[in-house]
Amino acid sequence: MQTRRRTLSLALAAGLAPSVVRAQPAPAWRPNRPIRLIVPFAPGGSNDIVGRIVAEAASQSLGQPVVVENRAGAGSVIGSEHVARAAPDGYTVLINSSHSTVPAIVARVPYDTVRDFTGVAVAGFSPYVLVVNPQMAPRTGQELVALLRANPGRFNFATAGIGSGVHVGGELFRSLAQVQVEMVHYRGGGPGVAALVSNESQVGAPTMASSLGQVRQGGLRALAVLAEQRSPALPNVPSAPEAGLPGVILEEFFPILAPAATPAPIVAALGTAFRAAIQQSAARLTEVAGVAPRPGFETAEQIMRLVADGVQQYTSILRAAGVQPE
Repeated sequence: MQTRRRTLSLALAAGLAPSVVRAQPAPAWRPNRPIRLIVPFAPGGSNDIVGRIVAEAASQSLGQPVVVENRAGAGSVIGSEHVARAAPDGYTVLINSSHSTVPAIVARVPYDTVRDFTGVAVAGFSPYVLVVNPQMAPRTGQELVALLRANPGRFNFATAGIGSGVHVGGELFRSLAQVQVEMVHYRGGGPGVAALVSNESQVGAPTMASSLGQVRQGGLRALAVLAEQRSPALPNVPSAPEAGLPGVILEEFFPILAPAATPAPIVAALGTAFRAAIQQSAARLTEVAGVAPRPGFETAEQIMRLVADGVQQYTSILRAAGVQPE
């Protein structure tokens, strides 16, 4: 009887073995060559700064270099289209804080902002900063508004390109403050800030990441942080309401995205690595770039919902300002 039971047990075990083997989880995806992190702007802007900080830490998690590649042009459209059309194999990803603003202001975008991408992570959030060249007389937001109203069209407002978040911030300021300034579009946040420092343009609302160093060193004068509250990165700069600009509220966020058809295991592995890198770099992101990570963006669905909501928000802001896609 015991022999028979043992034989039956062995037979059952042998029959179950293949299904047990099949039930084992597949090994997590690991890259075997460098990953490109596309920054669709010139070096020196917020996406470039944040991307390089995160890429350094993500390289350690992934065991392969994450190489930042700048593909500037058309307000981030050129770099974003490159990623949308890239092979969905995990080796090409995008960081673009203007991703949601582009369809609100560019008439013919050659990709779908939501459907052609999938979410990997969100590097953080940061408000824009209303700044002037130090040679300008205004030292408060209200003094700037008075000067611009008295001199319609005389001063230049620097943006990071058509469709950039800085462009949206400029249109929001121009509309709500009821001022006339000349929008000058540069090839990214870095060139836009350089133009402000050189006084080629006199007014701007650059990202905190691209302007923080110049504000701290005196190369730019910050009049307001475009947020409801002051920023820990610039504690002496008033918030928009404190500066007399209560409706001029705008912040950027930094989605990291992959092509839409990227397999779920690859997206999961990238997401795990980039989220770990963001948490590891949180203090540095805040200190260097004024960017603060937030919880709640752990899945591709959550990230793409943030992107879609951003499209609606920026479109609403621009239409209220009377700005149509061009």
